Amino acid sequence: MDGLSLPAWPWLALALVVPAGVWLARRRRPRLVYPGLSDGLPVAGRTVWSLWPDVLRAMALVLVVVALAGPLRSVERVVQRAEGVTIQLAFDISSSMLAEDFRPDNRITVARREVARFVENREADRIGLVAFAGEALTVVPGTLDHDVVLRAVENLNVGQLTDGTAIGTALATAVNRLRDGAEGSRVVVLLTDGDNNRGLIDPLDAASAAAALGIRVYTIGVGRDGIVPVPIGRTRFGYQYANMEVTVNDELLTRVAERTGGVYFRATDPEALQRIYERIDELETSALREERFTETAAVRRELVVAALLALLLELVGAAGRARRSLA
Repeated sequence: MDGLSLPAWPWLALALVVPAGVWLARRRRPRLVYPGLSDGLPVAGRTVWSLWPDVLRAMALVLVVVALAGPLRSVERVVQRAEGVTIQLAFDISSSMLAEDFRPDNRITVARREVARFVENREADRIGLVAFAGEALTVVPGTLDHDVVLRAVENLNVGQLTDGTAIGTALATAVNRLRDGAEGSRVVVLLTDGDNNRGLIDPLDAASAAAALGIRVYTIGVGRDGIVPVPIGRTRFGYQYANMEVTVNDELLTRVAERTGGVYFRATDPEALQRIYERIDELETSALREERFTETAAVRRELVVAALLALLLELVGAAGRARRSLA
């Protein structure tokens, strides 16, 4: 909101004296006839023209008086800053993530794409990445530099860690990274396609630790249950696949999420996984913090310049009249 204040407003009382002073000075002034100006002008025109010097002088004096009142222009500005969510992404890179039930791509390819899309949409958030299989590894501890996170997600692949699915260890690692994080919402988004079969930490114990620290956990189960092509070995020509029955432990992942106030989602196709990350994006909105501040600036200089211009116009007019009268 814009405004104008006059800290030294008593000076404005002088502005009331200016018109009276100009009127008295005009009445006492000796009147001279300038033939050069009166020729060809009607009486009304000559009267109006003769008033201009007094009007300009009065205007200059009023502007000086207002400047003495110390006018200040104030402008209120409002700035909105987003207070981001601190997020740790736990990403399963066990061999079963190569299952080809998301054709034409496999599970890990689709998951990398949707995680990257999720990161790109979270501009104000500090994001970290934990990769896990039979063990867990912090790939990115947590950063606002999302290009680093995106490159790390792009480089995730099967075979980088001992095979298996250590859900409890992965969750404990992610929670530990958030334990000393900044105030505000802290979230773990854990994606897996299997059941906990490695590690020494029970997933529910890790979930209880997360709940105690006020950290929400969203769990995502990826893949279809039933017979799907799964890699069973690798040769120099690539992976060898066989049709095998696979399952996702929906019950465990549901209990982990609910214990922390989070939600469990199941993705049985690429479109469902995209909708899941969009839903998490909606659930974890960044809070907006509003900052208000007022800028003030003196406007004396502008008033003084305007007063000088008025006096200059009066002098120019007086010089013009004198020249015409002499002519």
